[in-house]
Amino acid sequence: MDNDAPVAANDPVTRLRAEQVADVFSNAPMGVSGALFGGWMLVLSLAAGATLTWPRALAWLAAISAAGVAHLVLAAAYRRCEPAASEWRRWALPFTLLALAEGLCWGYAALWLVDPAHPQQRLIAILVVCVITTGGVWAFGTFLPSFLALFLPAMPPYIVWALVAGSDADATIVPLDVVFSVAMPLLARHAAARFAESQRLRFALAELAETLREQKEAAERAIHARARFLAAASHDLRQPVHALGLLAGALTGRQMDQEARDIVDHITASTAALDELFSALLDISRLDAGVVEVRREMFPIGLLLARLAREYGAEAAAKGLVLRAVRCSALVETDPVLLERILRNLLSNAVRYTERGRILLGCRRHDGAIRVEVWDTGIGIEPDAQSLIFEEFYQIGNAERDRAKGLGLGLAIVRRVSATLGLDLALDSLPGQGSVFRVSVPRARAGPPATLPDPAASFVASGVVAQSAGLIVVVDDELAIREAMRRLLESWGHRVLAAGSGAEASALLAAEPRPPDAILCDYRLRAGEDGIAVILELQSHYDITVPAALITGDTGPERLRQAQASGLLVLQKPLGNARLRAAVGALLRGASALRQGASVEPPPPPAPDWPR
Repeated sequence: MDNDAPVAANDPVTRLRAEQVADVFSNAPMGVSGALFGGWMLVLSLAAGATLTWPRALAWLAAISAAGVAHLVLAAAYRRCEPAASEWRRWALPFTLLALAEGLCWGYAALWLVDPAHPQQRLIAILVVCVITTGGVWAFGTFLPSFLALFLPAMPPYIVWALVAGSDADATIVPLDVVFSVAMPLLARHAAARFAESQRLRFALAELAETLREQKEAAERAIHARARFLAAASHDLRQPVHALGLLAGALTGRQMDQEARDIVDHITASTAALDELFSALLDISRLDAGVVEVRREMFPIGLLLARLAREYGAEAAAKGLVLRAVRCSALVETDPVLLERILRNLLSNAVRYTERGRILLGCRRHDGAIRVEVWDTGIGIEPDAQSLIFEEFYQIGNAERDRAKGLGLGLAIVRRVSATLGLDLALDSLPGQGSVFRVSVPRARAGPPATLPDPAASFVASGVVAQSAGLIVVVDDELAIREAMRRLLESWGHRVLAAGSGAEASALLAAEPRPPDAILCDYRLRAGEDGIAVILELQSHYDITVPAALITGDTGPERLRQAQASGLLVLQKPLGNARLRAAVGALLRGASALRQGASVEPPPPPAPDWPR
């Protein structure tokens, strides 16, 4: 029996009946109270006219009041119990029986309470009964049996009596009563049908909402599973690529014949291509994680456009293209480095997909903003593909995935960076004629412009840093990476302590007479060990804060946020030799300043392909 209850509760008919019963129970307090009030008023009006004896009046009032109070008590019990849908019959039966008792009381009101010598009083009683039963359509009409139990005993007794023994006045009322007796059940039936239809619609909407919720949860689970898979795959792929790049860097400094050097150059080029892919994926992960810091400044947009035109001019000229920047004296206010990233990707795409003609870089004043535009006479984009090109890995005319035509991630990064800066991004294109990308940048208020950052002036862009030899601690649980790091750093003249865990690193440092100059630690170590905690533990052994960098292959948003919040220099695998050398140089300069007692700012992250 218990096993069948959930099935019965989910049955559509059971659910509908339960809703009908619940509705009449919710209406019962007001409907029954109104009927009791009407009964008392009827008795008082008849008694006032001296046509009704009090014993008869009290007997009728006792009967109608007992039925009404029982109805109210039953409704209160229903509200307290909040019964399951499968229990609707248990509550519908007593409710209907009490409605029948009230209907019988009202049916005999016109016969029991009225003196036959005063037919006008009977008309008053019949009018009150009609009003009460009409209200019953609203109160009990959604569950038709309860309404019929009230209505059928209330009207027919008078009609039968009027036809058999009524006066002429009663005979004139009978046709109206007959019409009323037919119309009210039909009206109640219509009300019950409308209510049933509304409930079926509500059930359908609820089922649809539940289906959509389940589908949404399934889609979210799939997205999370995909994100976990990509994060795990990215991390596991970055590890060997990182080791390969380090080993190739260590080989570069060794003596070898030309054929071997060519092989090493090809290995280096291949790892650089993988590095480009991983860096683009990391850019997207950082933007999705919300860890990209926005630094809004006021600067002249014309200087940035002129510099970009110079940098991409040679590449365009090699293809026979003319690349020109239109002079612009406007000041804008946004993050100059992130804006430069947007424009670099747009220019790179324009050069890549334009075979002849020209590329124009310029700006216009538009609605209080400066609209930076990149025009080209390239292949153009079909209308149905113009929204798709901003998706990851979507490319036009590159079904073979030729790496020379890019990775299909540049415009995805452009869209995300634009959203991060709150800039409007627009595209107009005609197939075979060319395209124009527009980025609207807030116009700056009057004031001195900030110095436009020049990546070429930064050590992180060149990766060439004059550095002295130092003692460097490397902590990584991957033996191949640990050995590759050791060989590469030693080839640069450093002394290296390579450990697979924090405890092993502490043991190695215990034999050292002086603190290390730098710590390079992997983020995710074995047995759940955390690179941030390892660095803090190693630093706690000394009176000075040893400069340290966190090296990670993770791209998950939560991991990126944790790394960003640590305040450490974060280096992303695969880490190119130039960037590693630049980072080590910055850390060693920090160690030298600490030994001399000077205050040291944390070194900037050596990532020339990403601004922060």
